Amino acid sequence: MATLLRKIGLIRLHNRDTEDPKHHHNHRGGGSGQQSASLRGKGGAKSSGHKPQQQHPPGGAGDTSPGPGKGKGKRAPELAPRDKPPQPAAGAAGAAGAGGPRERAAGARAGPGPAGAAAAAAAGGSLVPAARQQHCTQVRSRRLMKELQDIARLSDRFISVELVDESLFDWNVKLHQVDKDSVLWQDMKETNTEFILLNLTFPDNFPFSPPFMRVLSPRLENGYVLDGGAICMELLTPRGWSSAYTVEAVMRQFAASLVKGQGRICRKAGKSKKSFSRKEAEATFKSLVKTHEKYGWVTPPVSDG
Repeated sequence: MATLLRKIGLIRLHNRDTEDPKHHHNHRGGGSGQQSASLRGKGGAKSSGHKPQQQHPPGGAGDTSPGPGKGKGKRAPELAPRDKPPQPAAGAAGAAGAGGPRERAAGARAGPGPAGAAAAAAAGGSLVPAARQQHCTQVRSRRLMKELQDIARLSDRFISVELVDESLFDWNVKLHQVDKDSVLWQDMKETNTEFILLNLTFPDNFPFSPPFMRVLSPRLENGYVLDGGAICMELLTPRGWSSAYTVEAVMRQFAASLVKGQGRICRKAGKSKKSFSRKEAEATFKSLVKTHEKYGWVTPPVSDG
């Protein structure tokens, strides 16, 4: 009888322990499948009428229960990345030149920042004019070399050229011939003047801009030769110039204008000895260009010179 009572007591104690939720929680994972099912059934009956809570996988952002392998300090590592200041973009780091090799490589892939773009634009702005100037110099040199060769092959020796200080862009041109029926030709014979000396300087953008041409000697009057030796010819202005004009063609046009304007060699005492000035010629040419741009290029009567 005593043995039967002990068995009944043990069975009651066992049922009480298995039905206690705390006991089941402390022995989590250690119970049988039937006990877990009965526990879930009881929990479901108690929470009927309430919205079931969303389940989260262990270790997720919404899992706040201690659980196995979790401690109270778990929230600190999760919140730490949110509190960190934002890191600079890789492109900005690369543009500033800061960081290690990896950062600089990442910056190069991401592209330059504002400072790098400004530096690149400044570098490009300085290189483009230099390349354009070099190209213009090459074009001008090739053209003038060809001009020199063509003048040297002239059979009538109409003009000859000497380089000033061996510069390809500064010429002294000797005009040996004018119309032999003109008074100017007679003056040249009487004064033993073998040629009319002119100076031509070629700008950087020649042949797309005209050369500056002036008379050096002898001192001429009329013939569209003005103060300082400046020459009044429309084709010597940007408006009248064409890149197809050659030095030979310009000189032939000048010889014709001398005759047409009744140019003469100055023989007045004192005045004939005064040489032409480049500064005076440039000022005179600038003034006449402004005048003709305002009133047009009208050839004056021959009597006006």
